[in-house]
Amino acid sequence: MRKLEEVLEDWEAVIGLEIHAELTTLETKMFCGCKLEFGAAPNTHTCPVCLGMPGALPVPNKAAIESIVLAGLATNCDIEKRSMFYRKNYMYPDMAKNFQTTQGPVAFCMRGHLDLAVDGPAAKERYRLDKLASGEADGNITRTESGYVAHVGITRIHMEEDAGKMVHLGGGEGRIAGATHSLVDYNRAGTPLIELVTEPDLRTPEEARLFMQKLRQIYLAIGISDCSMEEGSLRCDGNVSLRRRGATEFGTKTELKNMNSFKNLHDGLAYEICRQAEVLEEGGQIYQETRHWDSSKKCTIVMRVKETADDYRLFPEPDLAPYDLSDEFIEGVRAKLPELPDEKAARYEADFALSAYDARHLVEHRVTANFFEACMDAAGADAAKLAKPAANLIINDVTAQMNADAAFDLDACALTPARAVELVRLVSDETISSKQAKEVFAAVLAEDADPAAIVEARGMKQVSDAGATEAVVDAVIAANPDKVAQYQGGKTGLIGFFVGQCMKEMKGQGNPKLINELLAKKLG
Repeated sequence: MRKLEEVLEDWEAVIGLEIHAELTTLETKMFCGCKLEFGAAPNTHTCPVCLGMPGALPVPNKAAIESIVLAGLATNCDIEKRSMFYRKNYMYPDMAKNFQTTQGPVAFCMRGHLDLAVDGPAAKERYRLDKLASGEADGNITRTESGYVAHVGITRIHMEEDAGKMVHLGGGEGRIAGATHSLVDYNRAGTPLIELVTEPDLRTPEEARLFMQKLRQIYLAIGISDCSMEEGSLRCDGNVSLRRRGATEFGTKTELKNMNSFKNLHDGLAYEICRQAEVLEEGGQIYQETRHWDSSKKCTIVMRVKETADDYRLFPEPDLAPYDLSDEFIEGVRAKLPELPDEKAARYEADFALSAYDARHLVEHRVTANFFEACMDAAGADAAKLAKPAANLIINDVTAQMNADAAFDLDACALTPARAVELVRLVSDETISSKQAKEVFAAVLAEDADPAAIVEARGMKQVSDAGATEAVVDAVIAANPDKVAQYQGGKTGLIGFFVGQCMKEMKGQGNPKLINELLAKKLG
């Protein structure tokens, strides 16, 4: 099987996403008063309505309607004033009433979009991006200095109820294949669920991954879901087809079901693109089907032939009247919109002169954005001066700590915003080097002490006295005439050797910047 970058030279991937988010911040289910609680004992939060008992009538959750309208406004959707629910019929044990209450052709939120900034390694998957000049557009993308911006359309965001949870026992991997028996937990049945469907505007697995990450940031910012992929409150189905470069007709698509991590979404789509290309190049046929991504075997597996809309026999829900949302209701929800991640990043650029890259990475997590804001408050009049080094500390060191330790809690750790500002100030005024700052950062977390106290106790203050430093530089140069000759003969990479020798003589407390300046001057 060919590699992804080779396949994308000959084939264009057409990708669309269906992203499901449970409205976990609500207290009750969509059409009944049962409590929403992840991890509760099986079948303890059920009632005649969510179990589909004859004669039980649904009552819609107003807070859930507010949440989906909030999601639509945050993703640039038009809010449809009139819409209704339908019955989507299917026979499966996870929904006791044998149909799912969902929306039909007109959803609460229609015709939205998000602009996706793609740069760094992520931009390399885009076909021949280097052929575009900065500012030049090609289809739905516009080239930037560091990558490109993709305009991704959103077809709709509709409301539906989640199904129950199947537990398959006796098999090797907890899947129905090979299981000896299955259990059903209906606690989740009836949970308010919103599904966002994109236009087929995505062209690379990286774009799909970044889109889902951005949507998660938005949902967390507006507070409608905890977006826990581990617990299943955020999951994604990826639809992908191939067509030859230059062709306009869509190929036959396959669906990758329930991607539960950003990495799985990327890797599953990448594999499926390569698999489809291999089948087509060998003269085979792609079938419309639902496939499962096996992350252990790194391949997709057929689950079932894909259903069509006709298979579901959709018809209007007779127990629920159509919705008529007033302008007053919509504007009331709009007033609840907080500052969204893109707006926050733009403010960081404007107020603190941060790069777009730094600003975007700070707002990737609410906790890092909040920590940066607190740092800027603690910095006071020096906020503009210390913004860049504070951002570097958070993006590099703090984020690395968060990734390495799942239990790390930035809000409760020893590194307070005041200590973070103190640490970057020590580097800014050249009391310690950036290399020493990493040692101090680790010590703050381990010892719960102030950075200045750690520097004092360990004798880490840099020697920035020009006279003392010059004497060390002269001594190192005099002791290494052969290296001096090589450097002056063109081997300028030896500057690292001289800096290292100077730092060794000064027991690691020399000012690297001053040492480099003196060496450059004296070595010519």
